[in-house]
Amino acid sequence: MNLNKKIAIPLSILALSVAGASWFYKSGTFSKQTELHKADGARHQEQSAPPLYTCPMHPFIIKDAPGTCPICAMELVKKVTGAADTTALTPEQQQEMARLGQIALSPTQRVMANVAVQEARVQELTREITAVGLVQYDQSRQAKVTAWIAGRIDALHVNTVGSQVSRDRPVAELYSPDLLATQQEYLLAVKSRDRLKNSPIPAVAQNGEGLVAAARQRLMLFGVKEQQIAELEKAGTPTIKLPIYTPLSGVVVEKMVQQGQYVNVGDVLFNVADLSRVWVEIEVYESEFRNIRIGQAVEIRSQSFPGRGFSGRVAFIYPFLDPKTRTVKARVELPNPGMLLKPDMFVNAVLKVGAGAAVTVPVTAVMDSGKQQTVWVEIRPGVFEPRMVQVGQRTDALVQILSGVRAGEKVAVSGAYLIDSESKLRGGAAEDHSQHTGGAQPEGKVPAVPQQPAPGKKPLNMDDMKM
Repeated sequence: MNLNKKIAIPLSILALSVAGASWFYKSGTFSKQTELHKADGARHQEQSAPPLYTCPMHPFIIKDAPGTCPICAMELVKKVTGAADTTALTPEQQQEMARLGQIALSPTQRVMANVAVQEARVQELTREITAVGLVQYDQSRQAKVTAWIAGRIDALHVNTVGSQVSRDRPVAELYSPDLLATQQEYLLAVKSRDRLKNSPIPAVAQNGEGLVAAARQRLMLFGVKEQQIAELEKAGTPTIKLPIYTPLSGVVVEKMVQQGQYVNVGDVLFNVADLSRVWVEIEVYESEFRNIRIGQAVEIRSQSFPGRGFSGRVAFIYPFLDPKTRTVKARVELPNPGMLLKPDMFVNAVLKVGAGAAVTVPVTAVMDSGKQQTVWVEIRPGVFEPRMVQVGQRTDALVQILSGVRAGEKVAVSGAYLIDSESKLRGGAAEDHSQHTGGAQPEGKVPAVPQQPAPGKKPLNMDDMKM
């Protein structure tokens, strides 16, 4: 009896243990813990595993130590683990992406293709128009010194071209027999007026005043100034030499006479120009002159004075176009301190044109095929979609987007051509971007037909390479 009890009790305990273990296993607690232990072990093994190195140009080359690629001799880079695998997509997803021309890149492929993205932003767009120009005389500040009476140049006070002249100082002295006779007539008229002014007959007194006025008029027509006539009347004797004055102060540009030379009425003695202000005639291309306005600020730069700018404004736009250069000339007026700008000097002009606030992307983001402009938009991490865009104004770094991309969307600013090439290699619809404009089709635009791979040729798939 005691022996049976000793055997029955352990058997009962064993049966209860088996039943409990069976219930614990079926409840899944044990299996979940087992899976957690396996995952922890795999993670620990992955973390403790030595790093692998691969070639950016030949991803199938994998080594467990740094070095160089045996094919292209490039430095091996550390292989990125846990990268997204585009082959994990279902066939339906891959077909849909191919139909839309989308391309998915793993992190390793993005590094290899040097793909960088940037958001499209709304900002003030200011572009610069550059043009070449030629410094010219200000035509309103040019004058000719001419002989108002025939005679002989007895004295020249300006003997060289480039000399500074002033309108208050004579540039030459002229001897003229006609001038001498006219002065004597004036003096006789003055004496007659003085004798006849007290005459009781009014007509006689008025006749004396008329003689003086007629003689004065003749002197003034010969170039004699009012001050000189007053001095002549005060002295009572005629002046043998007539001083000749220039109409304005400036620089002698041309000298046509020599001392002792005889000149006739109307002969040019000097050409004088005031260089305190000059004109710059700039040539603007046919495609740019619509942005030029009268009163627009212009900065003039010269190679003779690097780092220094001269400020002026557009004063006139010529109403014709040069058929040889296909340019329109615009006149810029500006001060010339120190007469640094010389006539016929070549200069560069910079005009800033504001296009207002607009959606902009970097210039490197736009791919121009000649017929259309395309950008690659990152619609979700690692997935890019082609968009046909309409561009507007351009600067050195930015381009205005009129349609196709909205502010805030991320576009590929580098590596876009490699993404496009990858899409073509995968047989995507990269040639037809018209359905990805983000808006309605432009009028008159017919969607391009996607090019299919040639029969018998399989497109190259980069996903086949081991990453």
